[in-house]
Amino acid sequence: MAHLPITRMTLYKHGVGVFERRAAVSTDRVELSFRVEEMNDILKSLTVLDWSGGQVLGIDYATPQSRDERLAGCSVQLADDRSLQDLLISLRGRQVKLHLDQEETITGTLVGLDEVPERQPLSATLVSLLCDETEHVHVVTLARVQGVEVLDAQGAGDLRFFLQTALSQENYRSVTIRLTPGDHDLSVSYIAPAPTWRVSYRLVAEPAEDATEDTPPGGRALLQGWGIFDNRLEEDLESIALSLVAGMPISFIYNLYTPFTPERPVIEEEGRVAAGPVAFGAGIDTMVDAVAEALPPSPGQMARSLGGAGRMTAKHNAPRVGIEALQQAAAVETVGSDLGELFQYHIGTPVTVSRGHSAMVPIMQAPLPYRKNLIYNGRKMPVHPVATMRLDNKTGLTLEQGPVTVLETGEYMGEAVLPFTVVGSEMVIPYAVELGVKISEHSGARREIRGLDIKGAYLRFEEWDIRWREYQINNTTADPVILLVEHARTSHHELFDTPEPAERTADQLRFEVKVVPQSEVSLMVHERRLTRRREEIQRQSFAVLQEYLKEGLLKQREMSQLTKLLTLWESVAENEQHLARVKKDRGKIYKAQEQIQGNMKALGQTGKEGTLRARYVAQLETTEEQLRALEKQEAQAKGEIKRIKGEIDTLLKQVS
Repeated sequence: MAHLPITRMTLYKHGVGVFERRAAVSTDRVELSFRVEEMNDILKSLTVLDWSGGQVLGIDYATPQSRDERLAGCSVQLADDRSLQDLLISLRGRQVKLHLDQEETITGTLVGLDEVPERQPLSATLVSLLCDETEHVHVVTLARVQGVEVLDAQGAGDLRFFLQTALSQENYRSVTIRLTPGDHDLSVSYIAPAPTWRVSYRLVAEPAEDATEDTPPGGRALLQGWGIFDNRLEEDLESIALSLVAGMPISFIYNLYTPFTPERPVIEEEGRVAAGPVAFGAGIDTMVDAVAEALPPSPGQMARSLGGAGRMTAKHNAPRVGIEALQQAAAVETVGSDLGELFQYHIGTPVTVSRGHSAMVPIMQAPLPYRKNLIYNGRKMPVHPVATMRLDNKTGLTLEQGPVTVLETGEYMGEAVLPFTVVGSEMVIPYAVELGVKISEHSGARREIRGLDIKGAYLRFEEWDIRWREYQINNTTADPVILLVEHARTSHHELFDTPEPAERTADQLRFEVKVVPQSEVSLMVHERRLTRRREEIQRQSFAVLQEYLKEGLLKQREMSQLTKLLTLWESVAENEQHLARVKKDRGKIYKAQEQIQGNMKALGQTGKEGTLRARYVAQLETTEEQLRALEKQEAQAKGEIKRIKGEIDTLLKQVS
């Protein structure tokens, strides 16, 4: 069977690889072996080309069955620890030739095997054979049997099938490509699961000698990237072409390998006839796939305390890792190609990796200018700022996310995670924590009235919702520092009484603060948002209105009108209180009348009872006079309220 070695391999970040096998073959059948878990991807993507002009007649593969399922119809079944006994049992009724000791042979139809209990010698087990010519049954002990020759074609075929099936590996499946006869320049490509490739970077920086205290330090750096991948295949990779792809293509597993027979409903025959042919219009189904962009982790979250920002000043004579040394150490022959949503690294030199091994290959190397900043973000790293190197991606390549080791003047400075970065974007690499600079934060909020006007029975206020945050920065080092303080941007708020930000990001404002050695400074950030609300004039007090007048929010004319309105509302309230008292007094009179009338029912018309009855009548007349007086007071109060409310309405129109 012809062998097709892997000649090209493309690895992706989402757990698949594209493999290409190619070779010149002179056969009409090529067999490939794949893991069972790879078969769905193989059937989904397998592509076969004959570059010499031949044709592919078909592709065959075994229907997925377990070993027991494949052997279910085989007459020969052998156990691992008693294969001879099981063979003789399976061949019962078939023509065999038994080869015995002392060079004796017996030919006939196998009758069977009489076994004895376990742990008995084989000499106690008997084999029976019917001689076809003499009709005589020969019985020999199993210990004498030196060999069995299967004369029955079906039995021999079943024995061979069992052995071939037992030899096959349960975890692998074969795919056979059938070709036209002749020579072929055959190429086979397919997608299969593969470990994701990884990338790690080295950043070697050399500070500029002309740096000043008024500008952030910087210099030139060499960024070198290494791609890491694994050979999990069942073969060595010899001088293959390798490509590594950055990005996130859509990928999925579709079950094409497992046979599927859907259950169909059983419809009973009905004795009816349709009036004529019936047709329905075709339906159209639309499927939309949405894929969320993977956000790389914030670089600020990757920095952890390393004992300071790393001002390593010790000098020694040992060789140091510099830009020139790193450039000469590894030749990078990588060509990048933009694939739209993806980016591909083509490794220029052939790659060789043994089976079960992993490898690192250089994928990029570029000199870049850099600048250093101390950046503080209390949500990502409280108390201390983080030392960062900032570079613009002018490599011409899209950089995949991966760890980066930072060296400066040959010394280890720290580590970070370089985020996924497209060409032209900035890379901010936080590599160390500056313990010599401490920041404390204090915040608060208040509201200030910007203005008010009068509308109807309401005061309408415009207010500033003000938030402030103070950053207290203490530089305990012997060097001046330039610090960038990150302040979260808030929607609908504007800065005021605050220095202009030195930089803006999508969700942060960065304020630059210069701090001399052994000193402390503060940065105040004020933000405000204009809000509106209203309050009923009737609920105001004379003292509050006087404060608004002092603050210039009200004019004197408006103050007089509002004061008059409050006086009128107080009059309304007094009359309403009087109405409440009238109602209460009326209730008392009604109750007294009910009591008097109750007492009168039990009295006669003459004598003492008549005298008492006359007294009760006089009391009722008095209560009636009281009720008439209350009605008059009620009418007067209601009339006064109506008059005052009319005056209020007129005055409100004048004020508005």
